[in-house]
Amino acid sequence: MRDLIVSLFIIGSLPICFRRPFFGLLMFTLLAYMRVQDLTWGFARVQRWSYYVALVTIAGFVISRENRKFMEFNLRTWAMIGLVIFVGASMLGSPYLVPRDFEIFLEFCKIIGIALFTTGVVRTREHLRVLLWVIALSFGFYGVKNGLAFIISGGGLVIIQGPGGMLSDNNDFALALCMGIPMLMHLALAEKDNLVRRTTLAMIPLTAMTIIATHSRGAFLALSITVLLLVWRSSNRIAGFALLFFLAFAGVLAAPKDYKERISTIGSYEEDASARGRIEAWKVAGNMIVANPILGVGYAKFQHNYKTYDPRAIEMNVAEAHQMGTRVAHNSYLQIWAECGTPAFFLYLSLIGLSFWDLWAVRRAAKKRYYSSWILSYTTMFEASLLAFVVGSVFLNRAQFDLFYHFVALIVVFGRVAREAMADAPELDAGHATRGSLQHVRGSGFGTRAQRGGFQRPERPGGFRKDPAYGSS
Repeated sequence: MRDLIVSLFIIGSLPICFRRPFFGLLMFTLLAYMRVQDLTWGFARVQRWSYYVALVTIAGFVISRENRKFMEFNLRTWAMIGLVIFVGASMLGSPYLVPRDFEIFLEFCKIIGIALFTTGVVRTREHLRVLLWVIALSFGFYGVKNGLAFIISGGGLVIIQGPGGMLSDNNDFALALCMGIPMLMHLALAEKDNLVRRTTLAMIPLTAMTIIATHSRGAFLALSITVLLLVWRSSNRIAGFALLFFLAFAGVLAAPKDYKERISTIGSYEEDASARGRIEAWKVAGNMIVANPILGVGYAKFQHNYKTYDPRAIEMNVAEAHQMGTRVAHNSYLQIWAECGTPAFFLYLSLIGLSFWDLWAVRRAAKKRYYSSWILSYTTMFEASLLAFVVGSVFLNRAQFDLFYHFVALIVVFGRVAREAMADAPELDAGHATRGSLQHVRGSGFGTRAQRGGFQRPERPGGFRKDPAYGSS
C-alpha cells in the first residue's frame, strides 16, 4: 500500500511539474533529500523517480512560452560549468577508462545541471523561501524520526545510517543534518505562526541527537563550529554563549559512554586506526597531486591508483601489494585535487570563497539599510550551513555532494533577490542606525519575539515575517 501511495503521488505530480518547472524543482528536491521512495519496501523503492521528474520538468521548461532563463550567468555558475569540463577531461585522460565512468560522470553533470537550473527557475523571495522549507523539513523529518528512536532506546541504537542516495552513509547523513540545523532555526524564527515556529524549533534538538547517533566525528566538529557561528551572529552573544555552555555541559553528562569515547579520539588521532588511515590517505593524495598536477589521476579513480602512489605498496612484492587494501581520500578538497587536477581544485575552492564573499557583501549592504531584516537572517543561515560543509568535508570524500552545489546555487539566488529588495531602500542615517542597534540589543536572550531571526513584526496576519521597511519582494 505504501508503494502504491508514493507511486501515485509522484506520478500525479508529473503534469504539474510539466506545466510549472518550479514545482518540478520542488518535487525533485523532495525526492533527493527526503527520499520518500526509500520509505517503501517494494517496487516504488527501485524506480528512477528523480530521473522521470527531471525529464518532465526540463521538457516543460523548454516548451514553455514564458520568458525564462535556464540559469543565471555569474562567476559561480561559470565556475560550475568549468568544473564539469575539467572533471570530464580528467576522466577521459585516465588510462583506466571504462564504460561505467561515463555513468558516474553523467551523474555529476546531473548534480551541476540541477544547481544551474535552480539559479534560473527560482526568481522570487517566495520561491526561495518555499524551496528552503522543502530542504529543511526533509532533513527535519529524519532528524525527528531518528532522534526519537535514539531517545526511546536510551542511546543504545547501533550507528544510524542515512535513508539512501547521497545520504546513505552515516557520515554524509550527519553532514547534511548539520547543514540543515541553521535552516530549521532561521526559517522557524522567520515565521509568525507560533505553532509552526515552535514545532520547527523542536526539530533542532532531535536532529542534533540524530547527528550524535551517527557517531560521526567530522559531523561533531562541523556542528560545534556551526553552533558557535550561530551564537556569534545572534543579537545577544553573552546570553547565547552562556546557554551554549550549559547545553554543552548537559550534553557531556547525558551522552552515551561509547559516543564520548569515540569523540575523545579526535585529540589522540595517533592511537586511532581510523584517524591514522585518513592521514595515510591524505599523504597518498599528495603524491598523486605532485605527479599529476593538471588533470589528476582521473575522475573517481583515487582508489584505482592508490597502490601506485602509496610508498608502502611500492616497497612490497606483487603478492603482498595485491592483498593490501585501499582507501578513499577522506577529504573532499584532496579528493578533487588528486582526481581532477589543480584547475578543478581552484574552481571548487572558488565556489566556496565566492559564496562566502557574496554573503558578506549582502550583509554589509543590508546593515546600512536595516537594523532588522530577513536578509540579515538569511545571510547567517547560509553562512552557517556552508561553514558546516566546509568543516565537515575536511574528513569526508564528498567533492560530489549534491547539497553543496545546490547551496551554492541557492546563495546565488539569494544574492540576487536580496539586492533587488534593497535596490530602492535608502541607507540609514547615523542616528537611526544607533537607535536601531540599541533596540536590537536590548532584547533578552536571542532578541524579542518581534526581533528573533532579524525580523520586525509583520503587518499582515499570516505567512512569513516581513520587514515593513521595504515590504515584500
